[in-house]
Amino acid sequence: MGQFTGFKITLAQVFKKKLTSKYPKVKRDKPDRFHGRHVLNRYEDGMEKCIGCELCAGVCPAKCIYVRGKDNDPENPTSPGERFGYIYEINYLRCIHCDLCVEACPTEAITESKLFEFSFTNRNDAIYTKNELVVDENGRAQRMPWELWHGHEDEKSSGWMRATSASGNADYVGEVSWSNERGFGTRSAETKQVDEDK
Repeated sequence: MGQFTGFKITLAQVFKKKLTSKYPKVKRDKPDRFHGRHVLNRYEDGMEKCIGCELCAGVCPAKCIYVRGKDNDPENPTSPGERFGYIYEINYLRCIHCDLCVEACPTEAITESKLFEFSFTNRNDAIYTKNELVVDENGRAQRMPWELWHGHEDEKSSGWMRATSASGNADYVGEVSWSNERGFGTRSAETKQVDEDK
C-alpha cells in the first residue's frame, strides 16, 4: 500500500502550476533588501560619496575589502570633505554579501545591487577595483562582460541601507533620512516598519 502513496504524491505534482521561468532571459524580481554586487555611489553633482574612512574594510568579516584614502585636491575635489577613496577593491572570491559594509558606511557610499550572477574566467576579474565599482554618469552600476544584467538589478541598490537607516524606530517611518543619489535623486522612504509597542 505504501508504494501507491508515493505515486499519489508524484501525480499530484504533475497538475500543479509550474514555477519555472525562461531563465536567464526572464528573471524573477528580487526583494528590496536582497544582497548582490556592490556599487560605489555619487551625489547628484557627480562627487563621489566615499571619503576613504576605511570603516567598510574594518568591519568586513571576510576581509575582502581593501581601501586607502587620500587627501582631496582643494582646487578639484573628488568628494566633499578632506579625503576620498583613492584605492577601493573588493575580492568577490571572499565576499559573503553580509552587507555589514553598507551599514558601517557613514556617507552611504557603498550599497549592494540585486545582481548575483557572476561568471569569472580568471581570478583577476573577481577583484573589482574602484573604476569598476563607481556608478556611471546615470547612477547605474557599470556592466562587466562576465555579469548577467537585465537592467533592473540596480534600481533599488540602496534598499538595505534605506531600511536600516531609521534604526528600526517607527517614529521615522516615511521620513527620508539619506542623501540624494546620481541618477535617482531622493528615493522614496521606507514604509514597512511598524511600531510593535502599539
